[in-house]
Amino acid sequence: MTHKPLLSIRLAAPRGFCAGVDRAILMVERAIEKYGAPVYVRHEIVHNRHVVEGLEAKGAVFVEELEEIADKTRPVIFSAHGVPKSVPADAESRGMFYLDATCPLVSKVHVEANRHHDEGRHILMIGHKGHPEVVGTLGQLPEGAITLVETVEDADAVSPPDPMKLAYVTQTTLSLDDTLDIVNALTRRFPAIRGPHKNDICYATTNRQAAIKAIAEACDMMLVVGAPNSSNSVRLVEVAQKAGCPEARLVQKADEVDWEALDRAVTSKDGRFVLGISAGASAPELLVQDVIAEAQARFMVTVEEVTVSSEDVIFKLPRALTA
Repeated sequence: MTHKPLLSIRLAAPRGFCAGVDRAILMVERAIEKYGAPVYVRHEIVHNRHVVEGLEAKGAVFVEELEEIADKTRPVIFSAHGVPKSVPADAESRGMFYLDATCPLVSKVHVEANRHHDEGRHILMIGHKGHPEVVGTLGQLPEGAITLVETVEDADAVSPPDPMKLAYVTQTTLSLDDTLDIVNALTRRFPAIRGPHKNDICYATTNRQAAIKAIAEACDMMLVVGAPNSSNSVRLVEVAQKAGCPEARLVQKADEVDWEALDRAVTSKDGRFVLGISAGASAPELLVQDVIAEAQARFMVTVEEVTVSSEDVIFKLPRALTA
């Protein structure tokens, strides 16, 4: 019998699906059950191909824009990232029935932005240009009402119309540490700036980053299961690196892991190699377990789950899907 190299896995918890992702996926599934197929979804409901393909198999049809939908009698669902106000207005003008799967924590940012605008403040949004959540938030207000700030350098250079009438909001899936640096830069320059009553970065992002930090320094490598267009997943890789893990990689599924390179690294450590594993908020646990199963096929594995917090948040479905 061939001897397998020893591998210790530290599994970060919490990881994977958050309440907003759970709700969005369930909305698509319930809509298909209630209204039959096809049900259209504008953009990826969440940033994960495994999830998208699973919903396609059940009868969901994903489109980029409403004009692609030939049958206007079919329901359309907006993604969890949120949409500009122009999108539901467009759906209404076309006589379409739509359901909005925007995460309630993203909707909270929209409400904050509207409140600040109504009170006469210019808004700075901390986020990444082109991300669907940022596009959706910018589209809540007239053009020019919100200025995007991506970096500390942007914060140092931004020139708002009136520094005394200023507020900021943030994308919900950012790195806590990077966001704090930007907020500190803004508050130094603009002491009167108004922030959110509570941090805009969502609980799930916060918890998953904290779980990564708890294990990163003790790990020789970290694998984050998630999609490359998933902001919170990419941030987890960055957090792992900054927290002391010498190598952190983003993989969408088990067959993206460089198993040969990992085998060489594990063998060279002679039973002292520690692999950390986590998953972004839009990655299903099945994909994490696939990575562990593949590791067990190649190595003598011990698994330790490190839990930093528990989550019991549930977001209700809209009444149209529960009545």
